[in-house]
Amino acid sequence: MSTEIKVPALGESISEATLGQWLKQPGEAVAADEPIASLETDKVAIEVTAPVAGVMGPHVVNEGDTVNVGAVIGSIGEGSGAPAASKPAITASAPAAAAAAPAGDTPGDLTLSPAVRRLVLELGIDPSKIRGTGKDGRLTKEDVLEAAKQDSTAPAAAVEAPIAVASAPSGRGEERVRMTRLRQTVARRLKEAQNTAAILTTFNDVDMTEVMAARAKYKDLFEKKHGVRLGFMGFFTKAVCMALKDVPAVNATIEGDEIVYRNYADISVAVSAPNGLVVPVLRDAQAKSVAEIERGIGDFGKRAKEGTLTVEDMAGGTFTISNGGVFGSLLSTPIINPPQSAILGMHTIKERAVVEDGQIVAAPMMFHAPRVDGVHEQNAGCARVKLGKVFFHKFVHHRRANVTFHAMLACGED
Repeated sequence: MSTEIKVPALGESISEATLGQWLKQPGEAVAADEPIASLETDKVAIEVTAPVAGVMGPHVVNEGDTVNVGAVIGSIGEGSGAPAASKPAITASAPAAAAAAPAGDTPGDLTLSPAVRRLVLELGIDPSKIRGTGKDGRLTKEDVLEAAKQDSTAPAAAVEAPIAVASAPSGRGEERVRMTRLRQTVARRLKEAQNTAAILTTFNDVDMTEVMAARAKYKDLFEKKHGVRLGFMGFFTKAVCMALKDVPAVNATIEGDEIVYRNYADISVAVSAPNGLVVPVLRDAQAKSVAEIERGIGDFGKRAKEGTLTVEDMAGGTFTISNGGVFGSLLSTPIINPPQSAILGMHTIKERAVVEDGQIVAAPMMFHAPRVDGVHEQNAGCARVKLGKVFFHKFVHHRRANVTFHAMLACGED
């Protein structure tokens, strides 16, 4: 008697997914709750686990097929089956998968978890040449990162050879890689935002002197007390929550013919992941301490790299913060994340000459760019300017304005 494998619930408003990869092949032994396939939704990759232990039956759908919630994608029969780590079993099933996979995929990919598979593709490493240290010899993220580190120490001559070949006509080539559902969704939503939103932008030049001084003064004590590093995102998120309280229009959304104003701030944080941009949500940020904010954002970054963020992690959100400074960006105009009405772009900190009390001094400065959808505010220009001014003064305009942050950190509230 066999047990059907069905597509699990994928989260609110998500009814279908793409079968990205089979992790188990027909005839292989399967343990209960062991990952057997990965699904790609518009937001995240989800692993399908075995409902029972037994032997993997035939695949009902192929990699790349679209499946609906509740659909049967395979079955598990009774018995012990072949060992999962058996090389012949993997090799025998490889051609079909390799034909549909982009260049660089190898038979070893068939035993990779979605997170490890994405890391392998991102780093361009051949997984068949890496010795796995995980259960049943499976590769782990640490195995891949260690292999990448060893590759980076290869002789310079080995790197120069491909360059010479690439300059010759015979070295020209192209590679076509199917876009994941996540990348397709991100591209579609951002383009829709540009086409439908009346986006207005305010650029402010922010003096980061006092924030950097506060961070330098309290970072060791902060980390010792809370077990998390004190970064800049805690400051920015706190300042955003203050600004949203003063300018509620940019924390609102339009639903039908009504504007929905919220008395809470669910802050979406843009995070770069191996499979594309993801925007997990820090819920009730207005009620969180700086330590809780830093801990939450750090966890988002870690899970984004591992590919373990869930649909629920990215649902909702009332305002987005995008930090282009991590890439060295000096200035940008981030795209609003629908149905939200505003976004804040942060950038890199550069020491520049500024005039203060009639004197030219060097100060660490940052451009930040609040962007507002004019459709959400009858007087969009005023909303944009007011948001910029509120954020500017709440945060770091004058050095006297940072007393609040100093007090919070010194008193141990955060």
